[in-house]
Amino acid sequence: MITAFVLRSLDRRISVAVALLLAVAIVVPVLNLATGPSHPLHIPTYIMALFGKYLTYALLALALDLVWGFCGILSLGHGAFFALGGYAMGMYLMRQIGSRGVYGDPVLPDFMVFLNWKELPWFWYGFDQFWFAALMVLAVPGLLAFVFGWFAFRSRVNGVYLSIITQAMTYALLLAFFRNDMGFGGNNGMTDFKDILGFNIQADGTRASLFAATAIFLALSLTIASAIVRSKFGKVLVGVRDAESRTRFLGYRVENFKLFTFVVSAMMAGIAGALYVPQVGIINPGEFAPANSIEVVIWTAVGGRGTLIGPIIGAILVNGGKTIFTGLFPEFWLFALGGLFVAVTLFLPNGVVGTIAHYLASRKPVAEAAPAAAREDGIEPKIQAAE
Repeated sequence: MITAFVLRSLDRRISVAVALLLAVAIVVPVLNLATGPSHPLHIPTYIMALFGKYLTYALLALALDLVWGFCGILSLGHGAFFALGGYAMGMYLMRQIGSRGVYGDPVLPDFMVFLNWKELPWFWYGFDQFWFAALMVLAVPGLLAFVFGWFAFRSRVNGVYLSIITQAMTYALLLAFFRNDMGFGGNNGMTDFKDILGFNIQADGTRASLFAATAIFLALSLTIASAIVRSKFGKVLVGVRDAESRTRFLGYRVENFKLFTFVVSAMMAGIAGALYVPQVGIINPGEFAPANSIEVVIWTAVGGRGTLIGPIIGAILVNGGKTIFTGLFPEFWLFALGGLFVAVTLFLPNGVVGTIAHYLASRKPVAEAAPAAAREDGIEPKIQAAE
């Protein structure tokens, strides 16, 4: 039943995007592992890891689009959910180091030994098991989103006020995680990871598997998001976005719709953070920086909010451009990013994908009207008679 519901939600564009992501999940690792460095189709490991990071950003942008593009909630705090998922995975990876750390302690991570911690804090228990860490990747961001949304949406906090509160939440977490006594590595965070599920995290096979897992989770999240927005529930979400007071007047509990979508979006962001950490090799409080959450908004706006596919493309394009631009003109990158956001706002308010879709939709009636007009003018009968 659930499978049928999900499959019915896939339109042609989403189906093509999902198929493309699944193909990338297979082709890129194969070209990395099965071809040598001299082969013309070989994809180096560092390129694969770089694009794996882009895909985690794409998943984060998709999570934001679910709440901003279809529910009207401009969250400036999704970087917090991303970072919490990353910290949950980082705690698991730190527990896997064991006695191979710099100080050789079989239980305590190196930063705890350095800070003279005597025993493992209670909230680190269970993170030596992958299943527990995977559960926390979903539960911690989801629980924070539930508590935050419960109070915010029932207080009818909307618009810019909600955006400011979400950014304040992110900044508060940034300050908290910078503290050494929090037990999360302080300013330096967590790094020097060794294994994941018993495999060397630096091995080419492991890196290829992480890339494939990221592409697969992105395809799965895109499918779930499409199922949500194309259902009756999704139609109500659009009503909340466009006319919240009217939707409330019709008898819908608007806060419940907002809360559910916000929690699902936070879980997606947590998964993105969990996939990001083993590919990048570090997690620190800098991931909570408010500027990171603002960048996610830019990716979504550039690609086209409310399109699902647009934020994925926007995240890949902007971060790919960032990699190139910072290598050539590192001191001008922030100016280029700000100029890009202003240009998109002024000239492409619907984003790249939204603008293309609007253009194609505007031409379709013209193309359909031409044969009808020809028939009305008697052109088609004349052509047939001539033949």
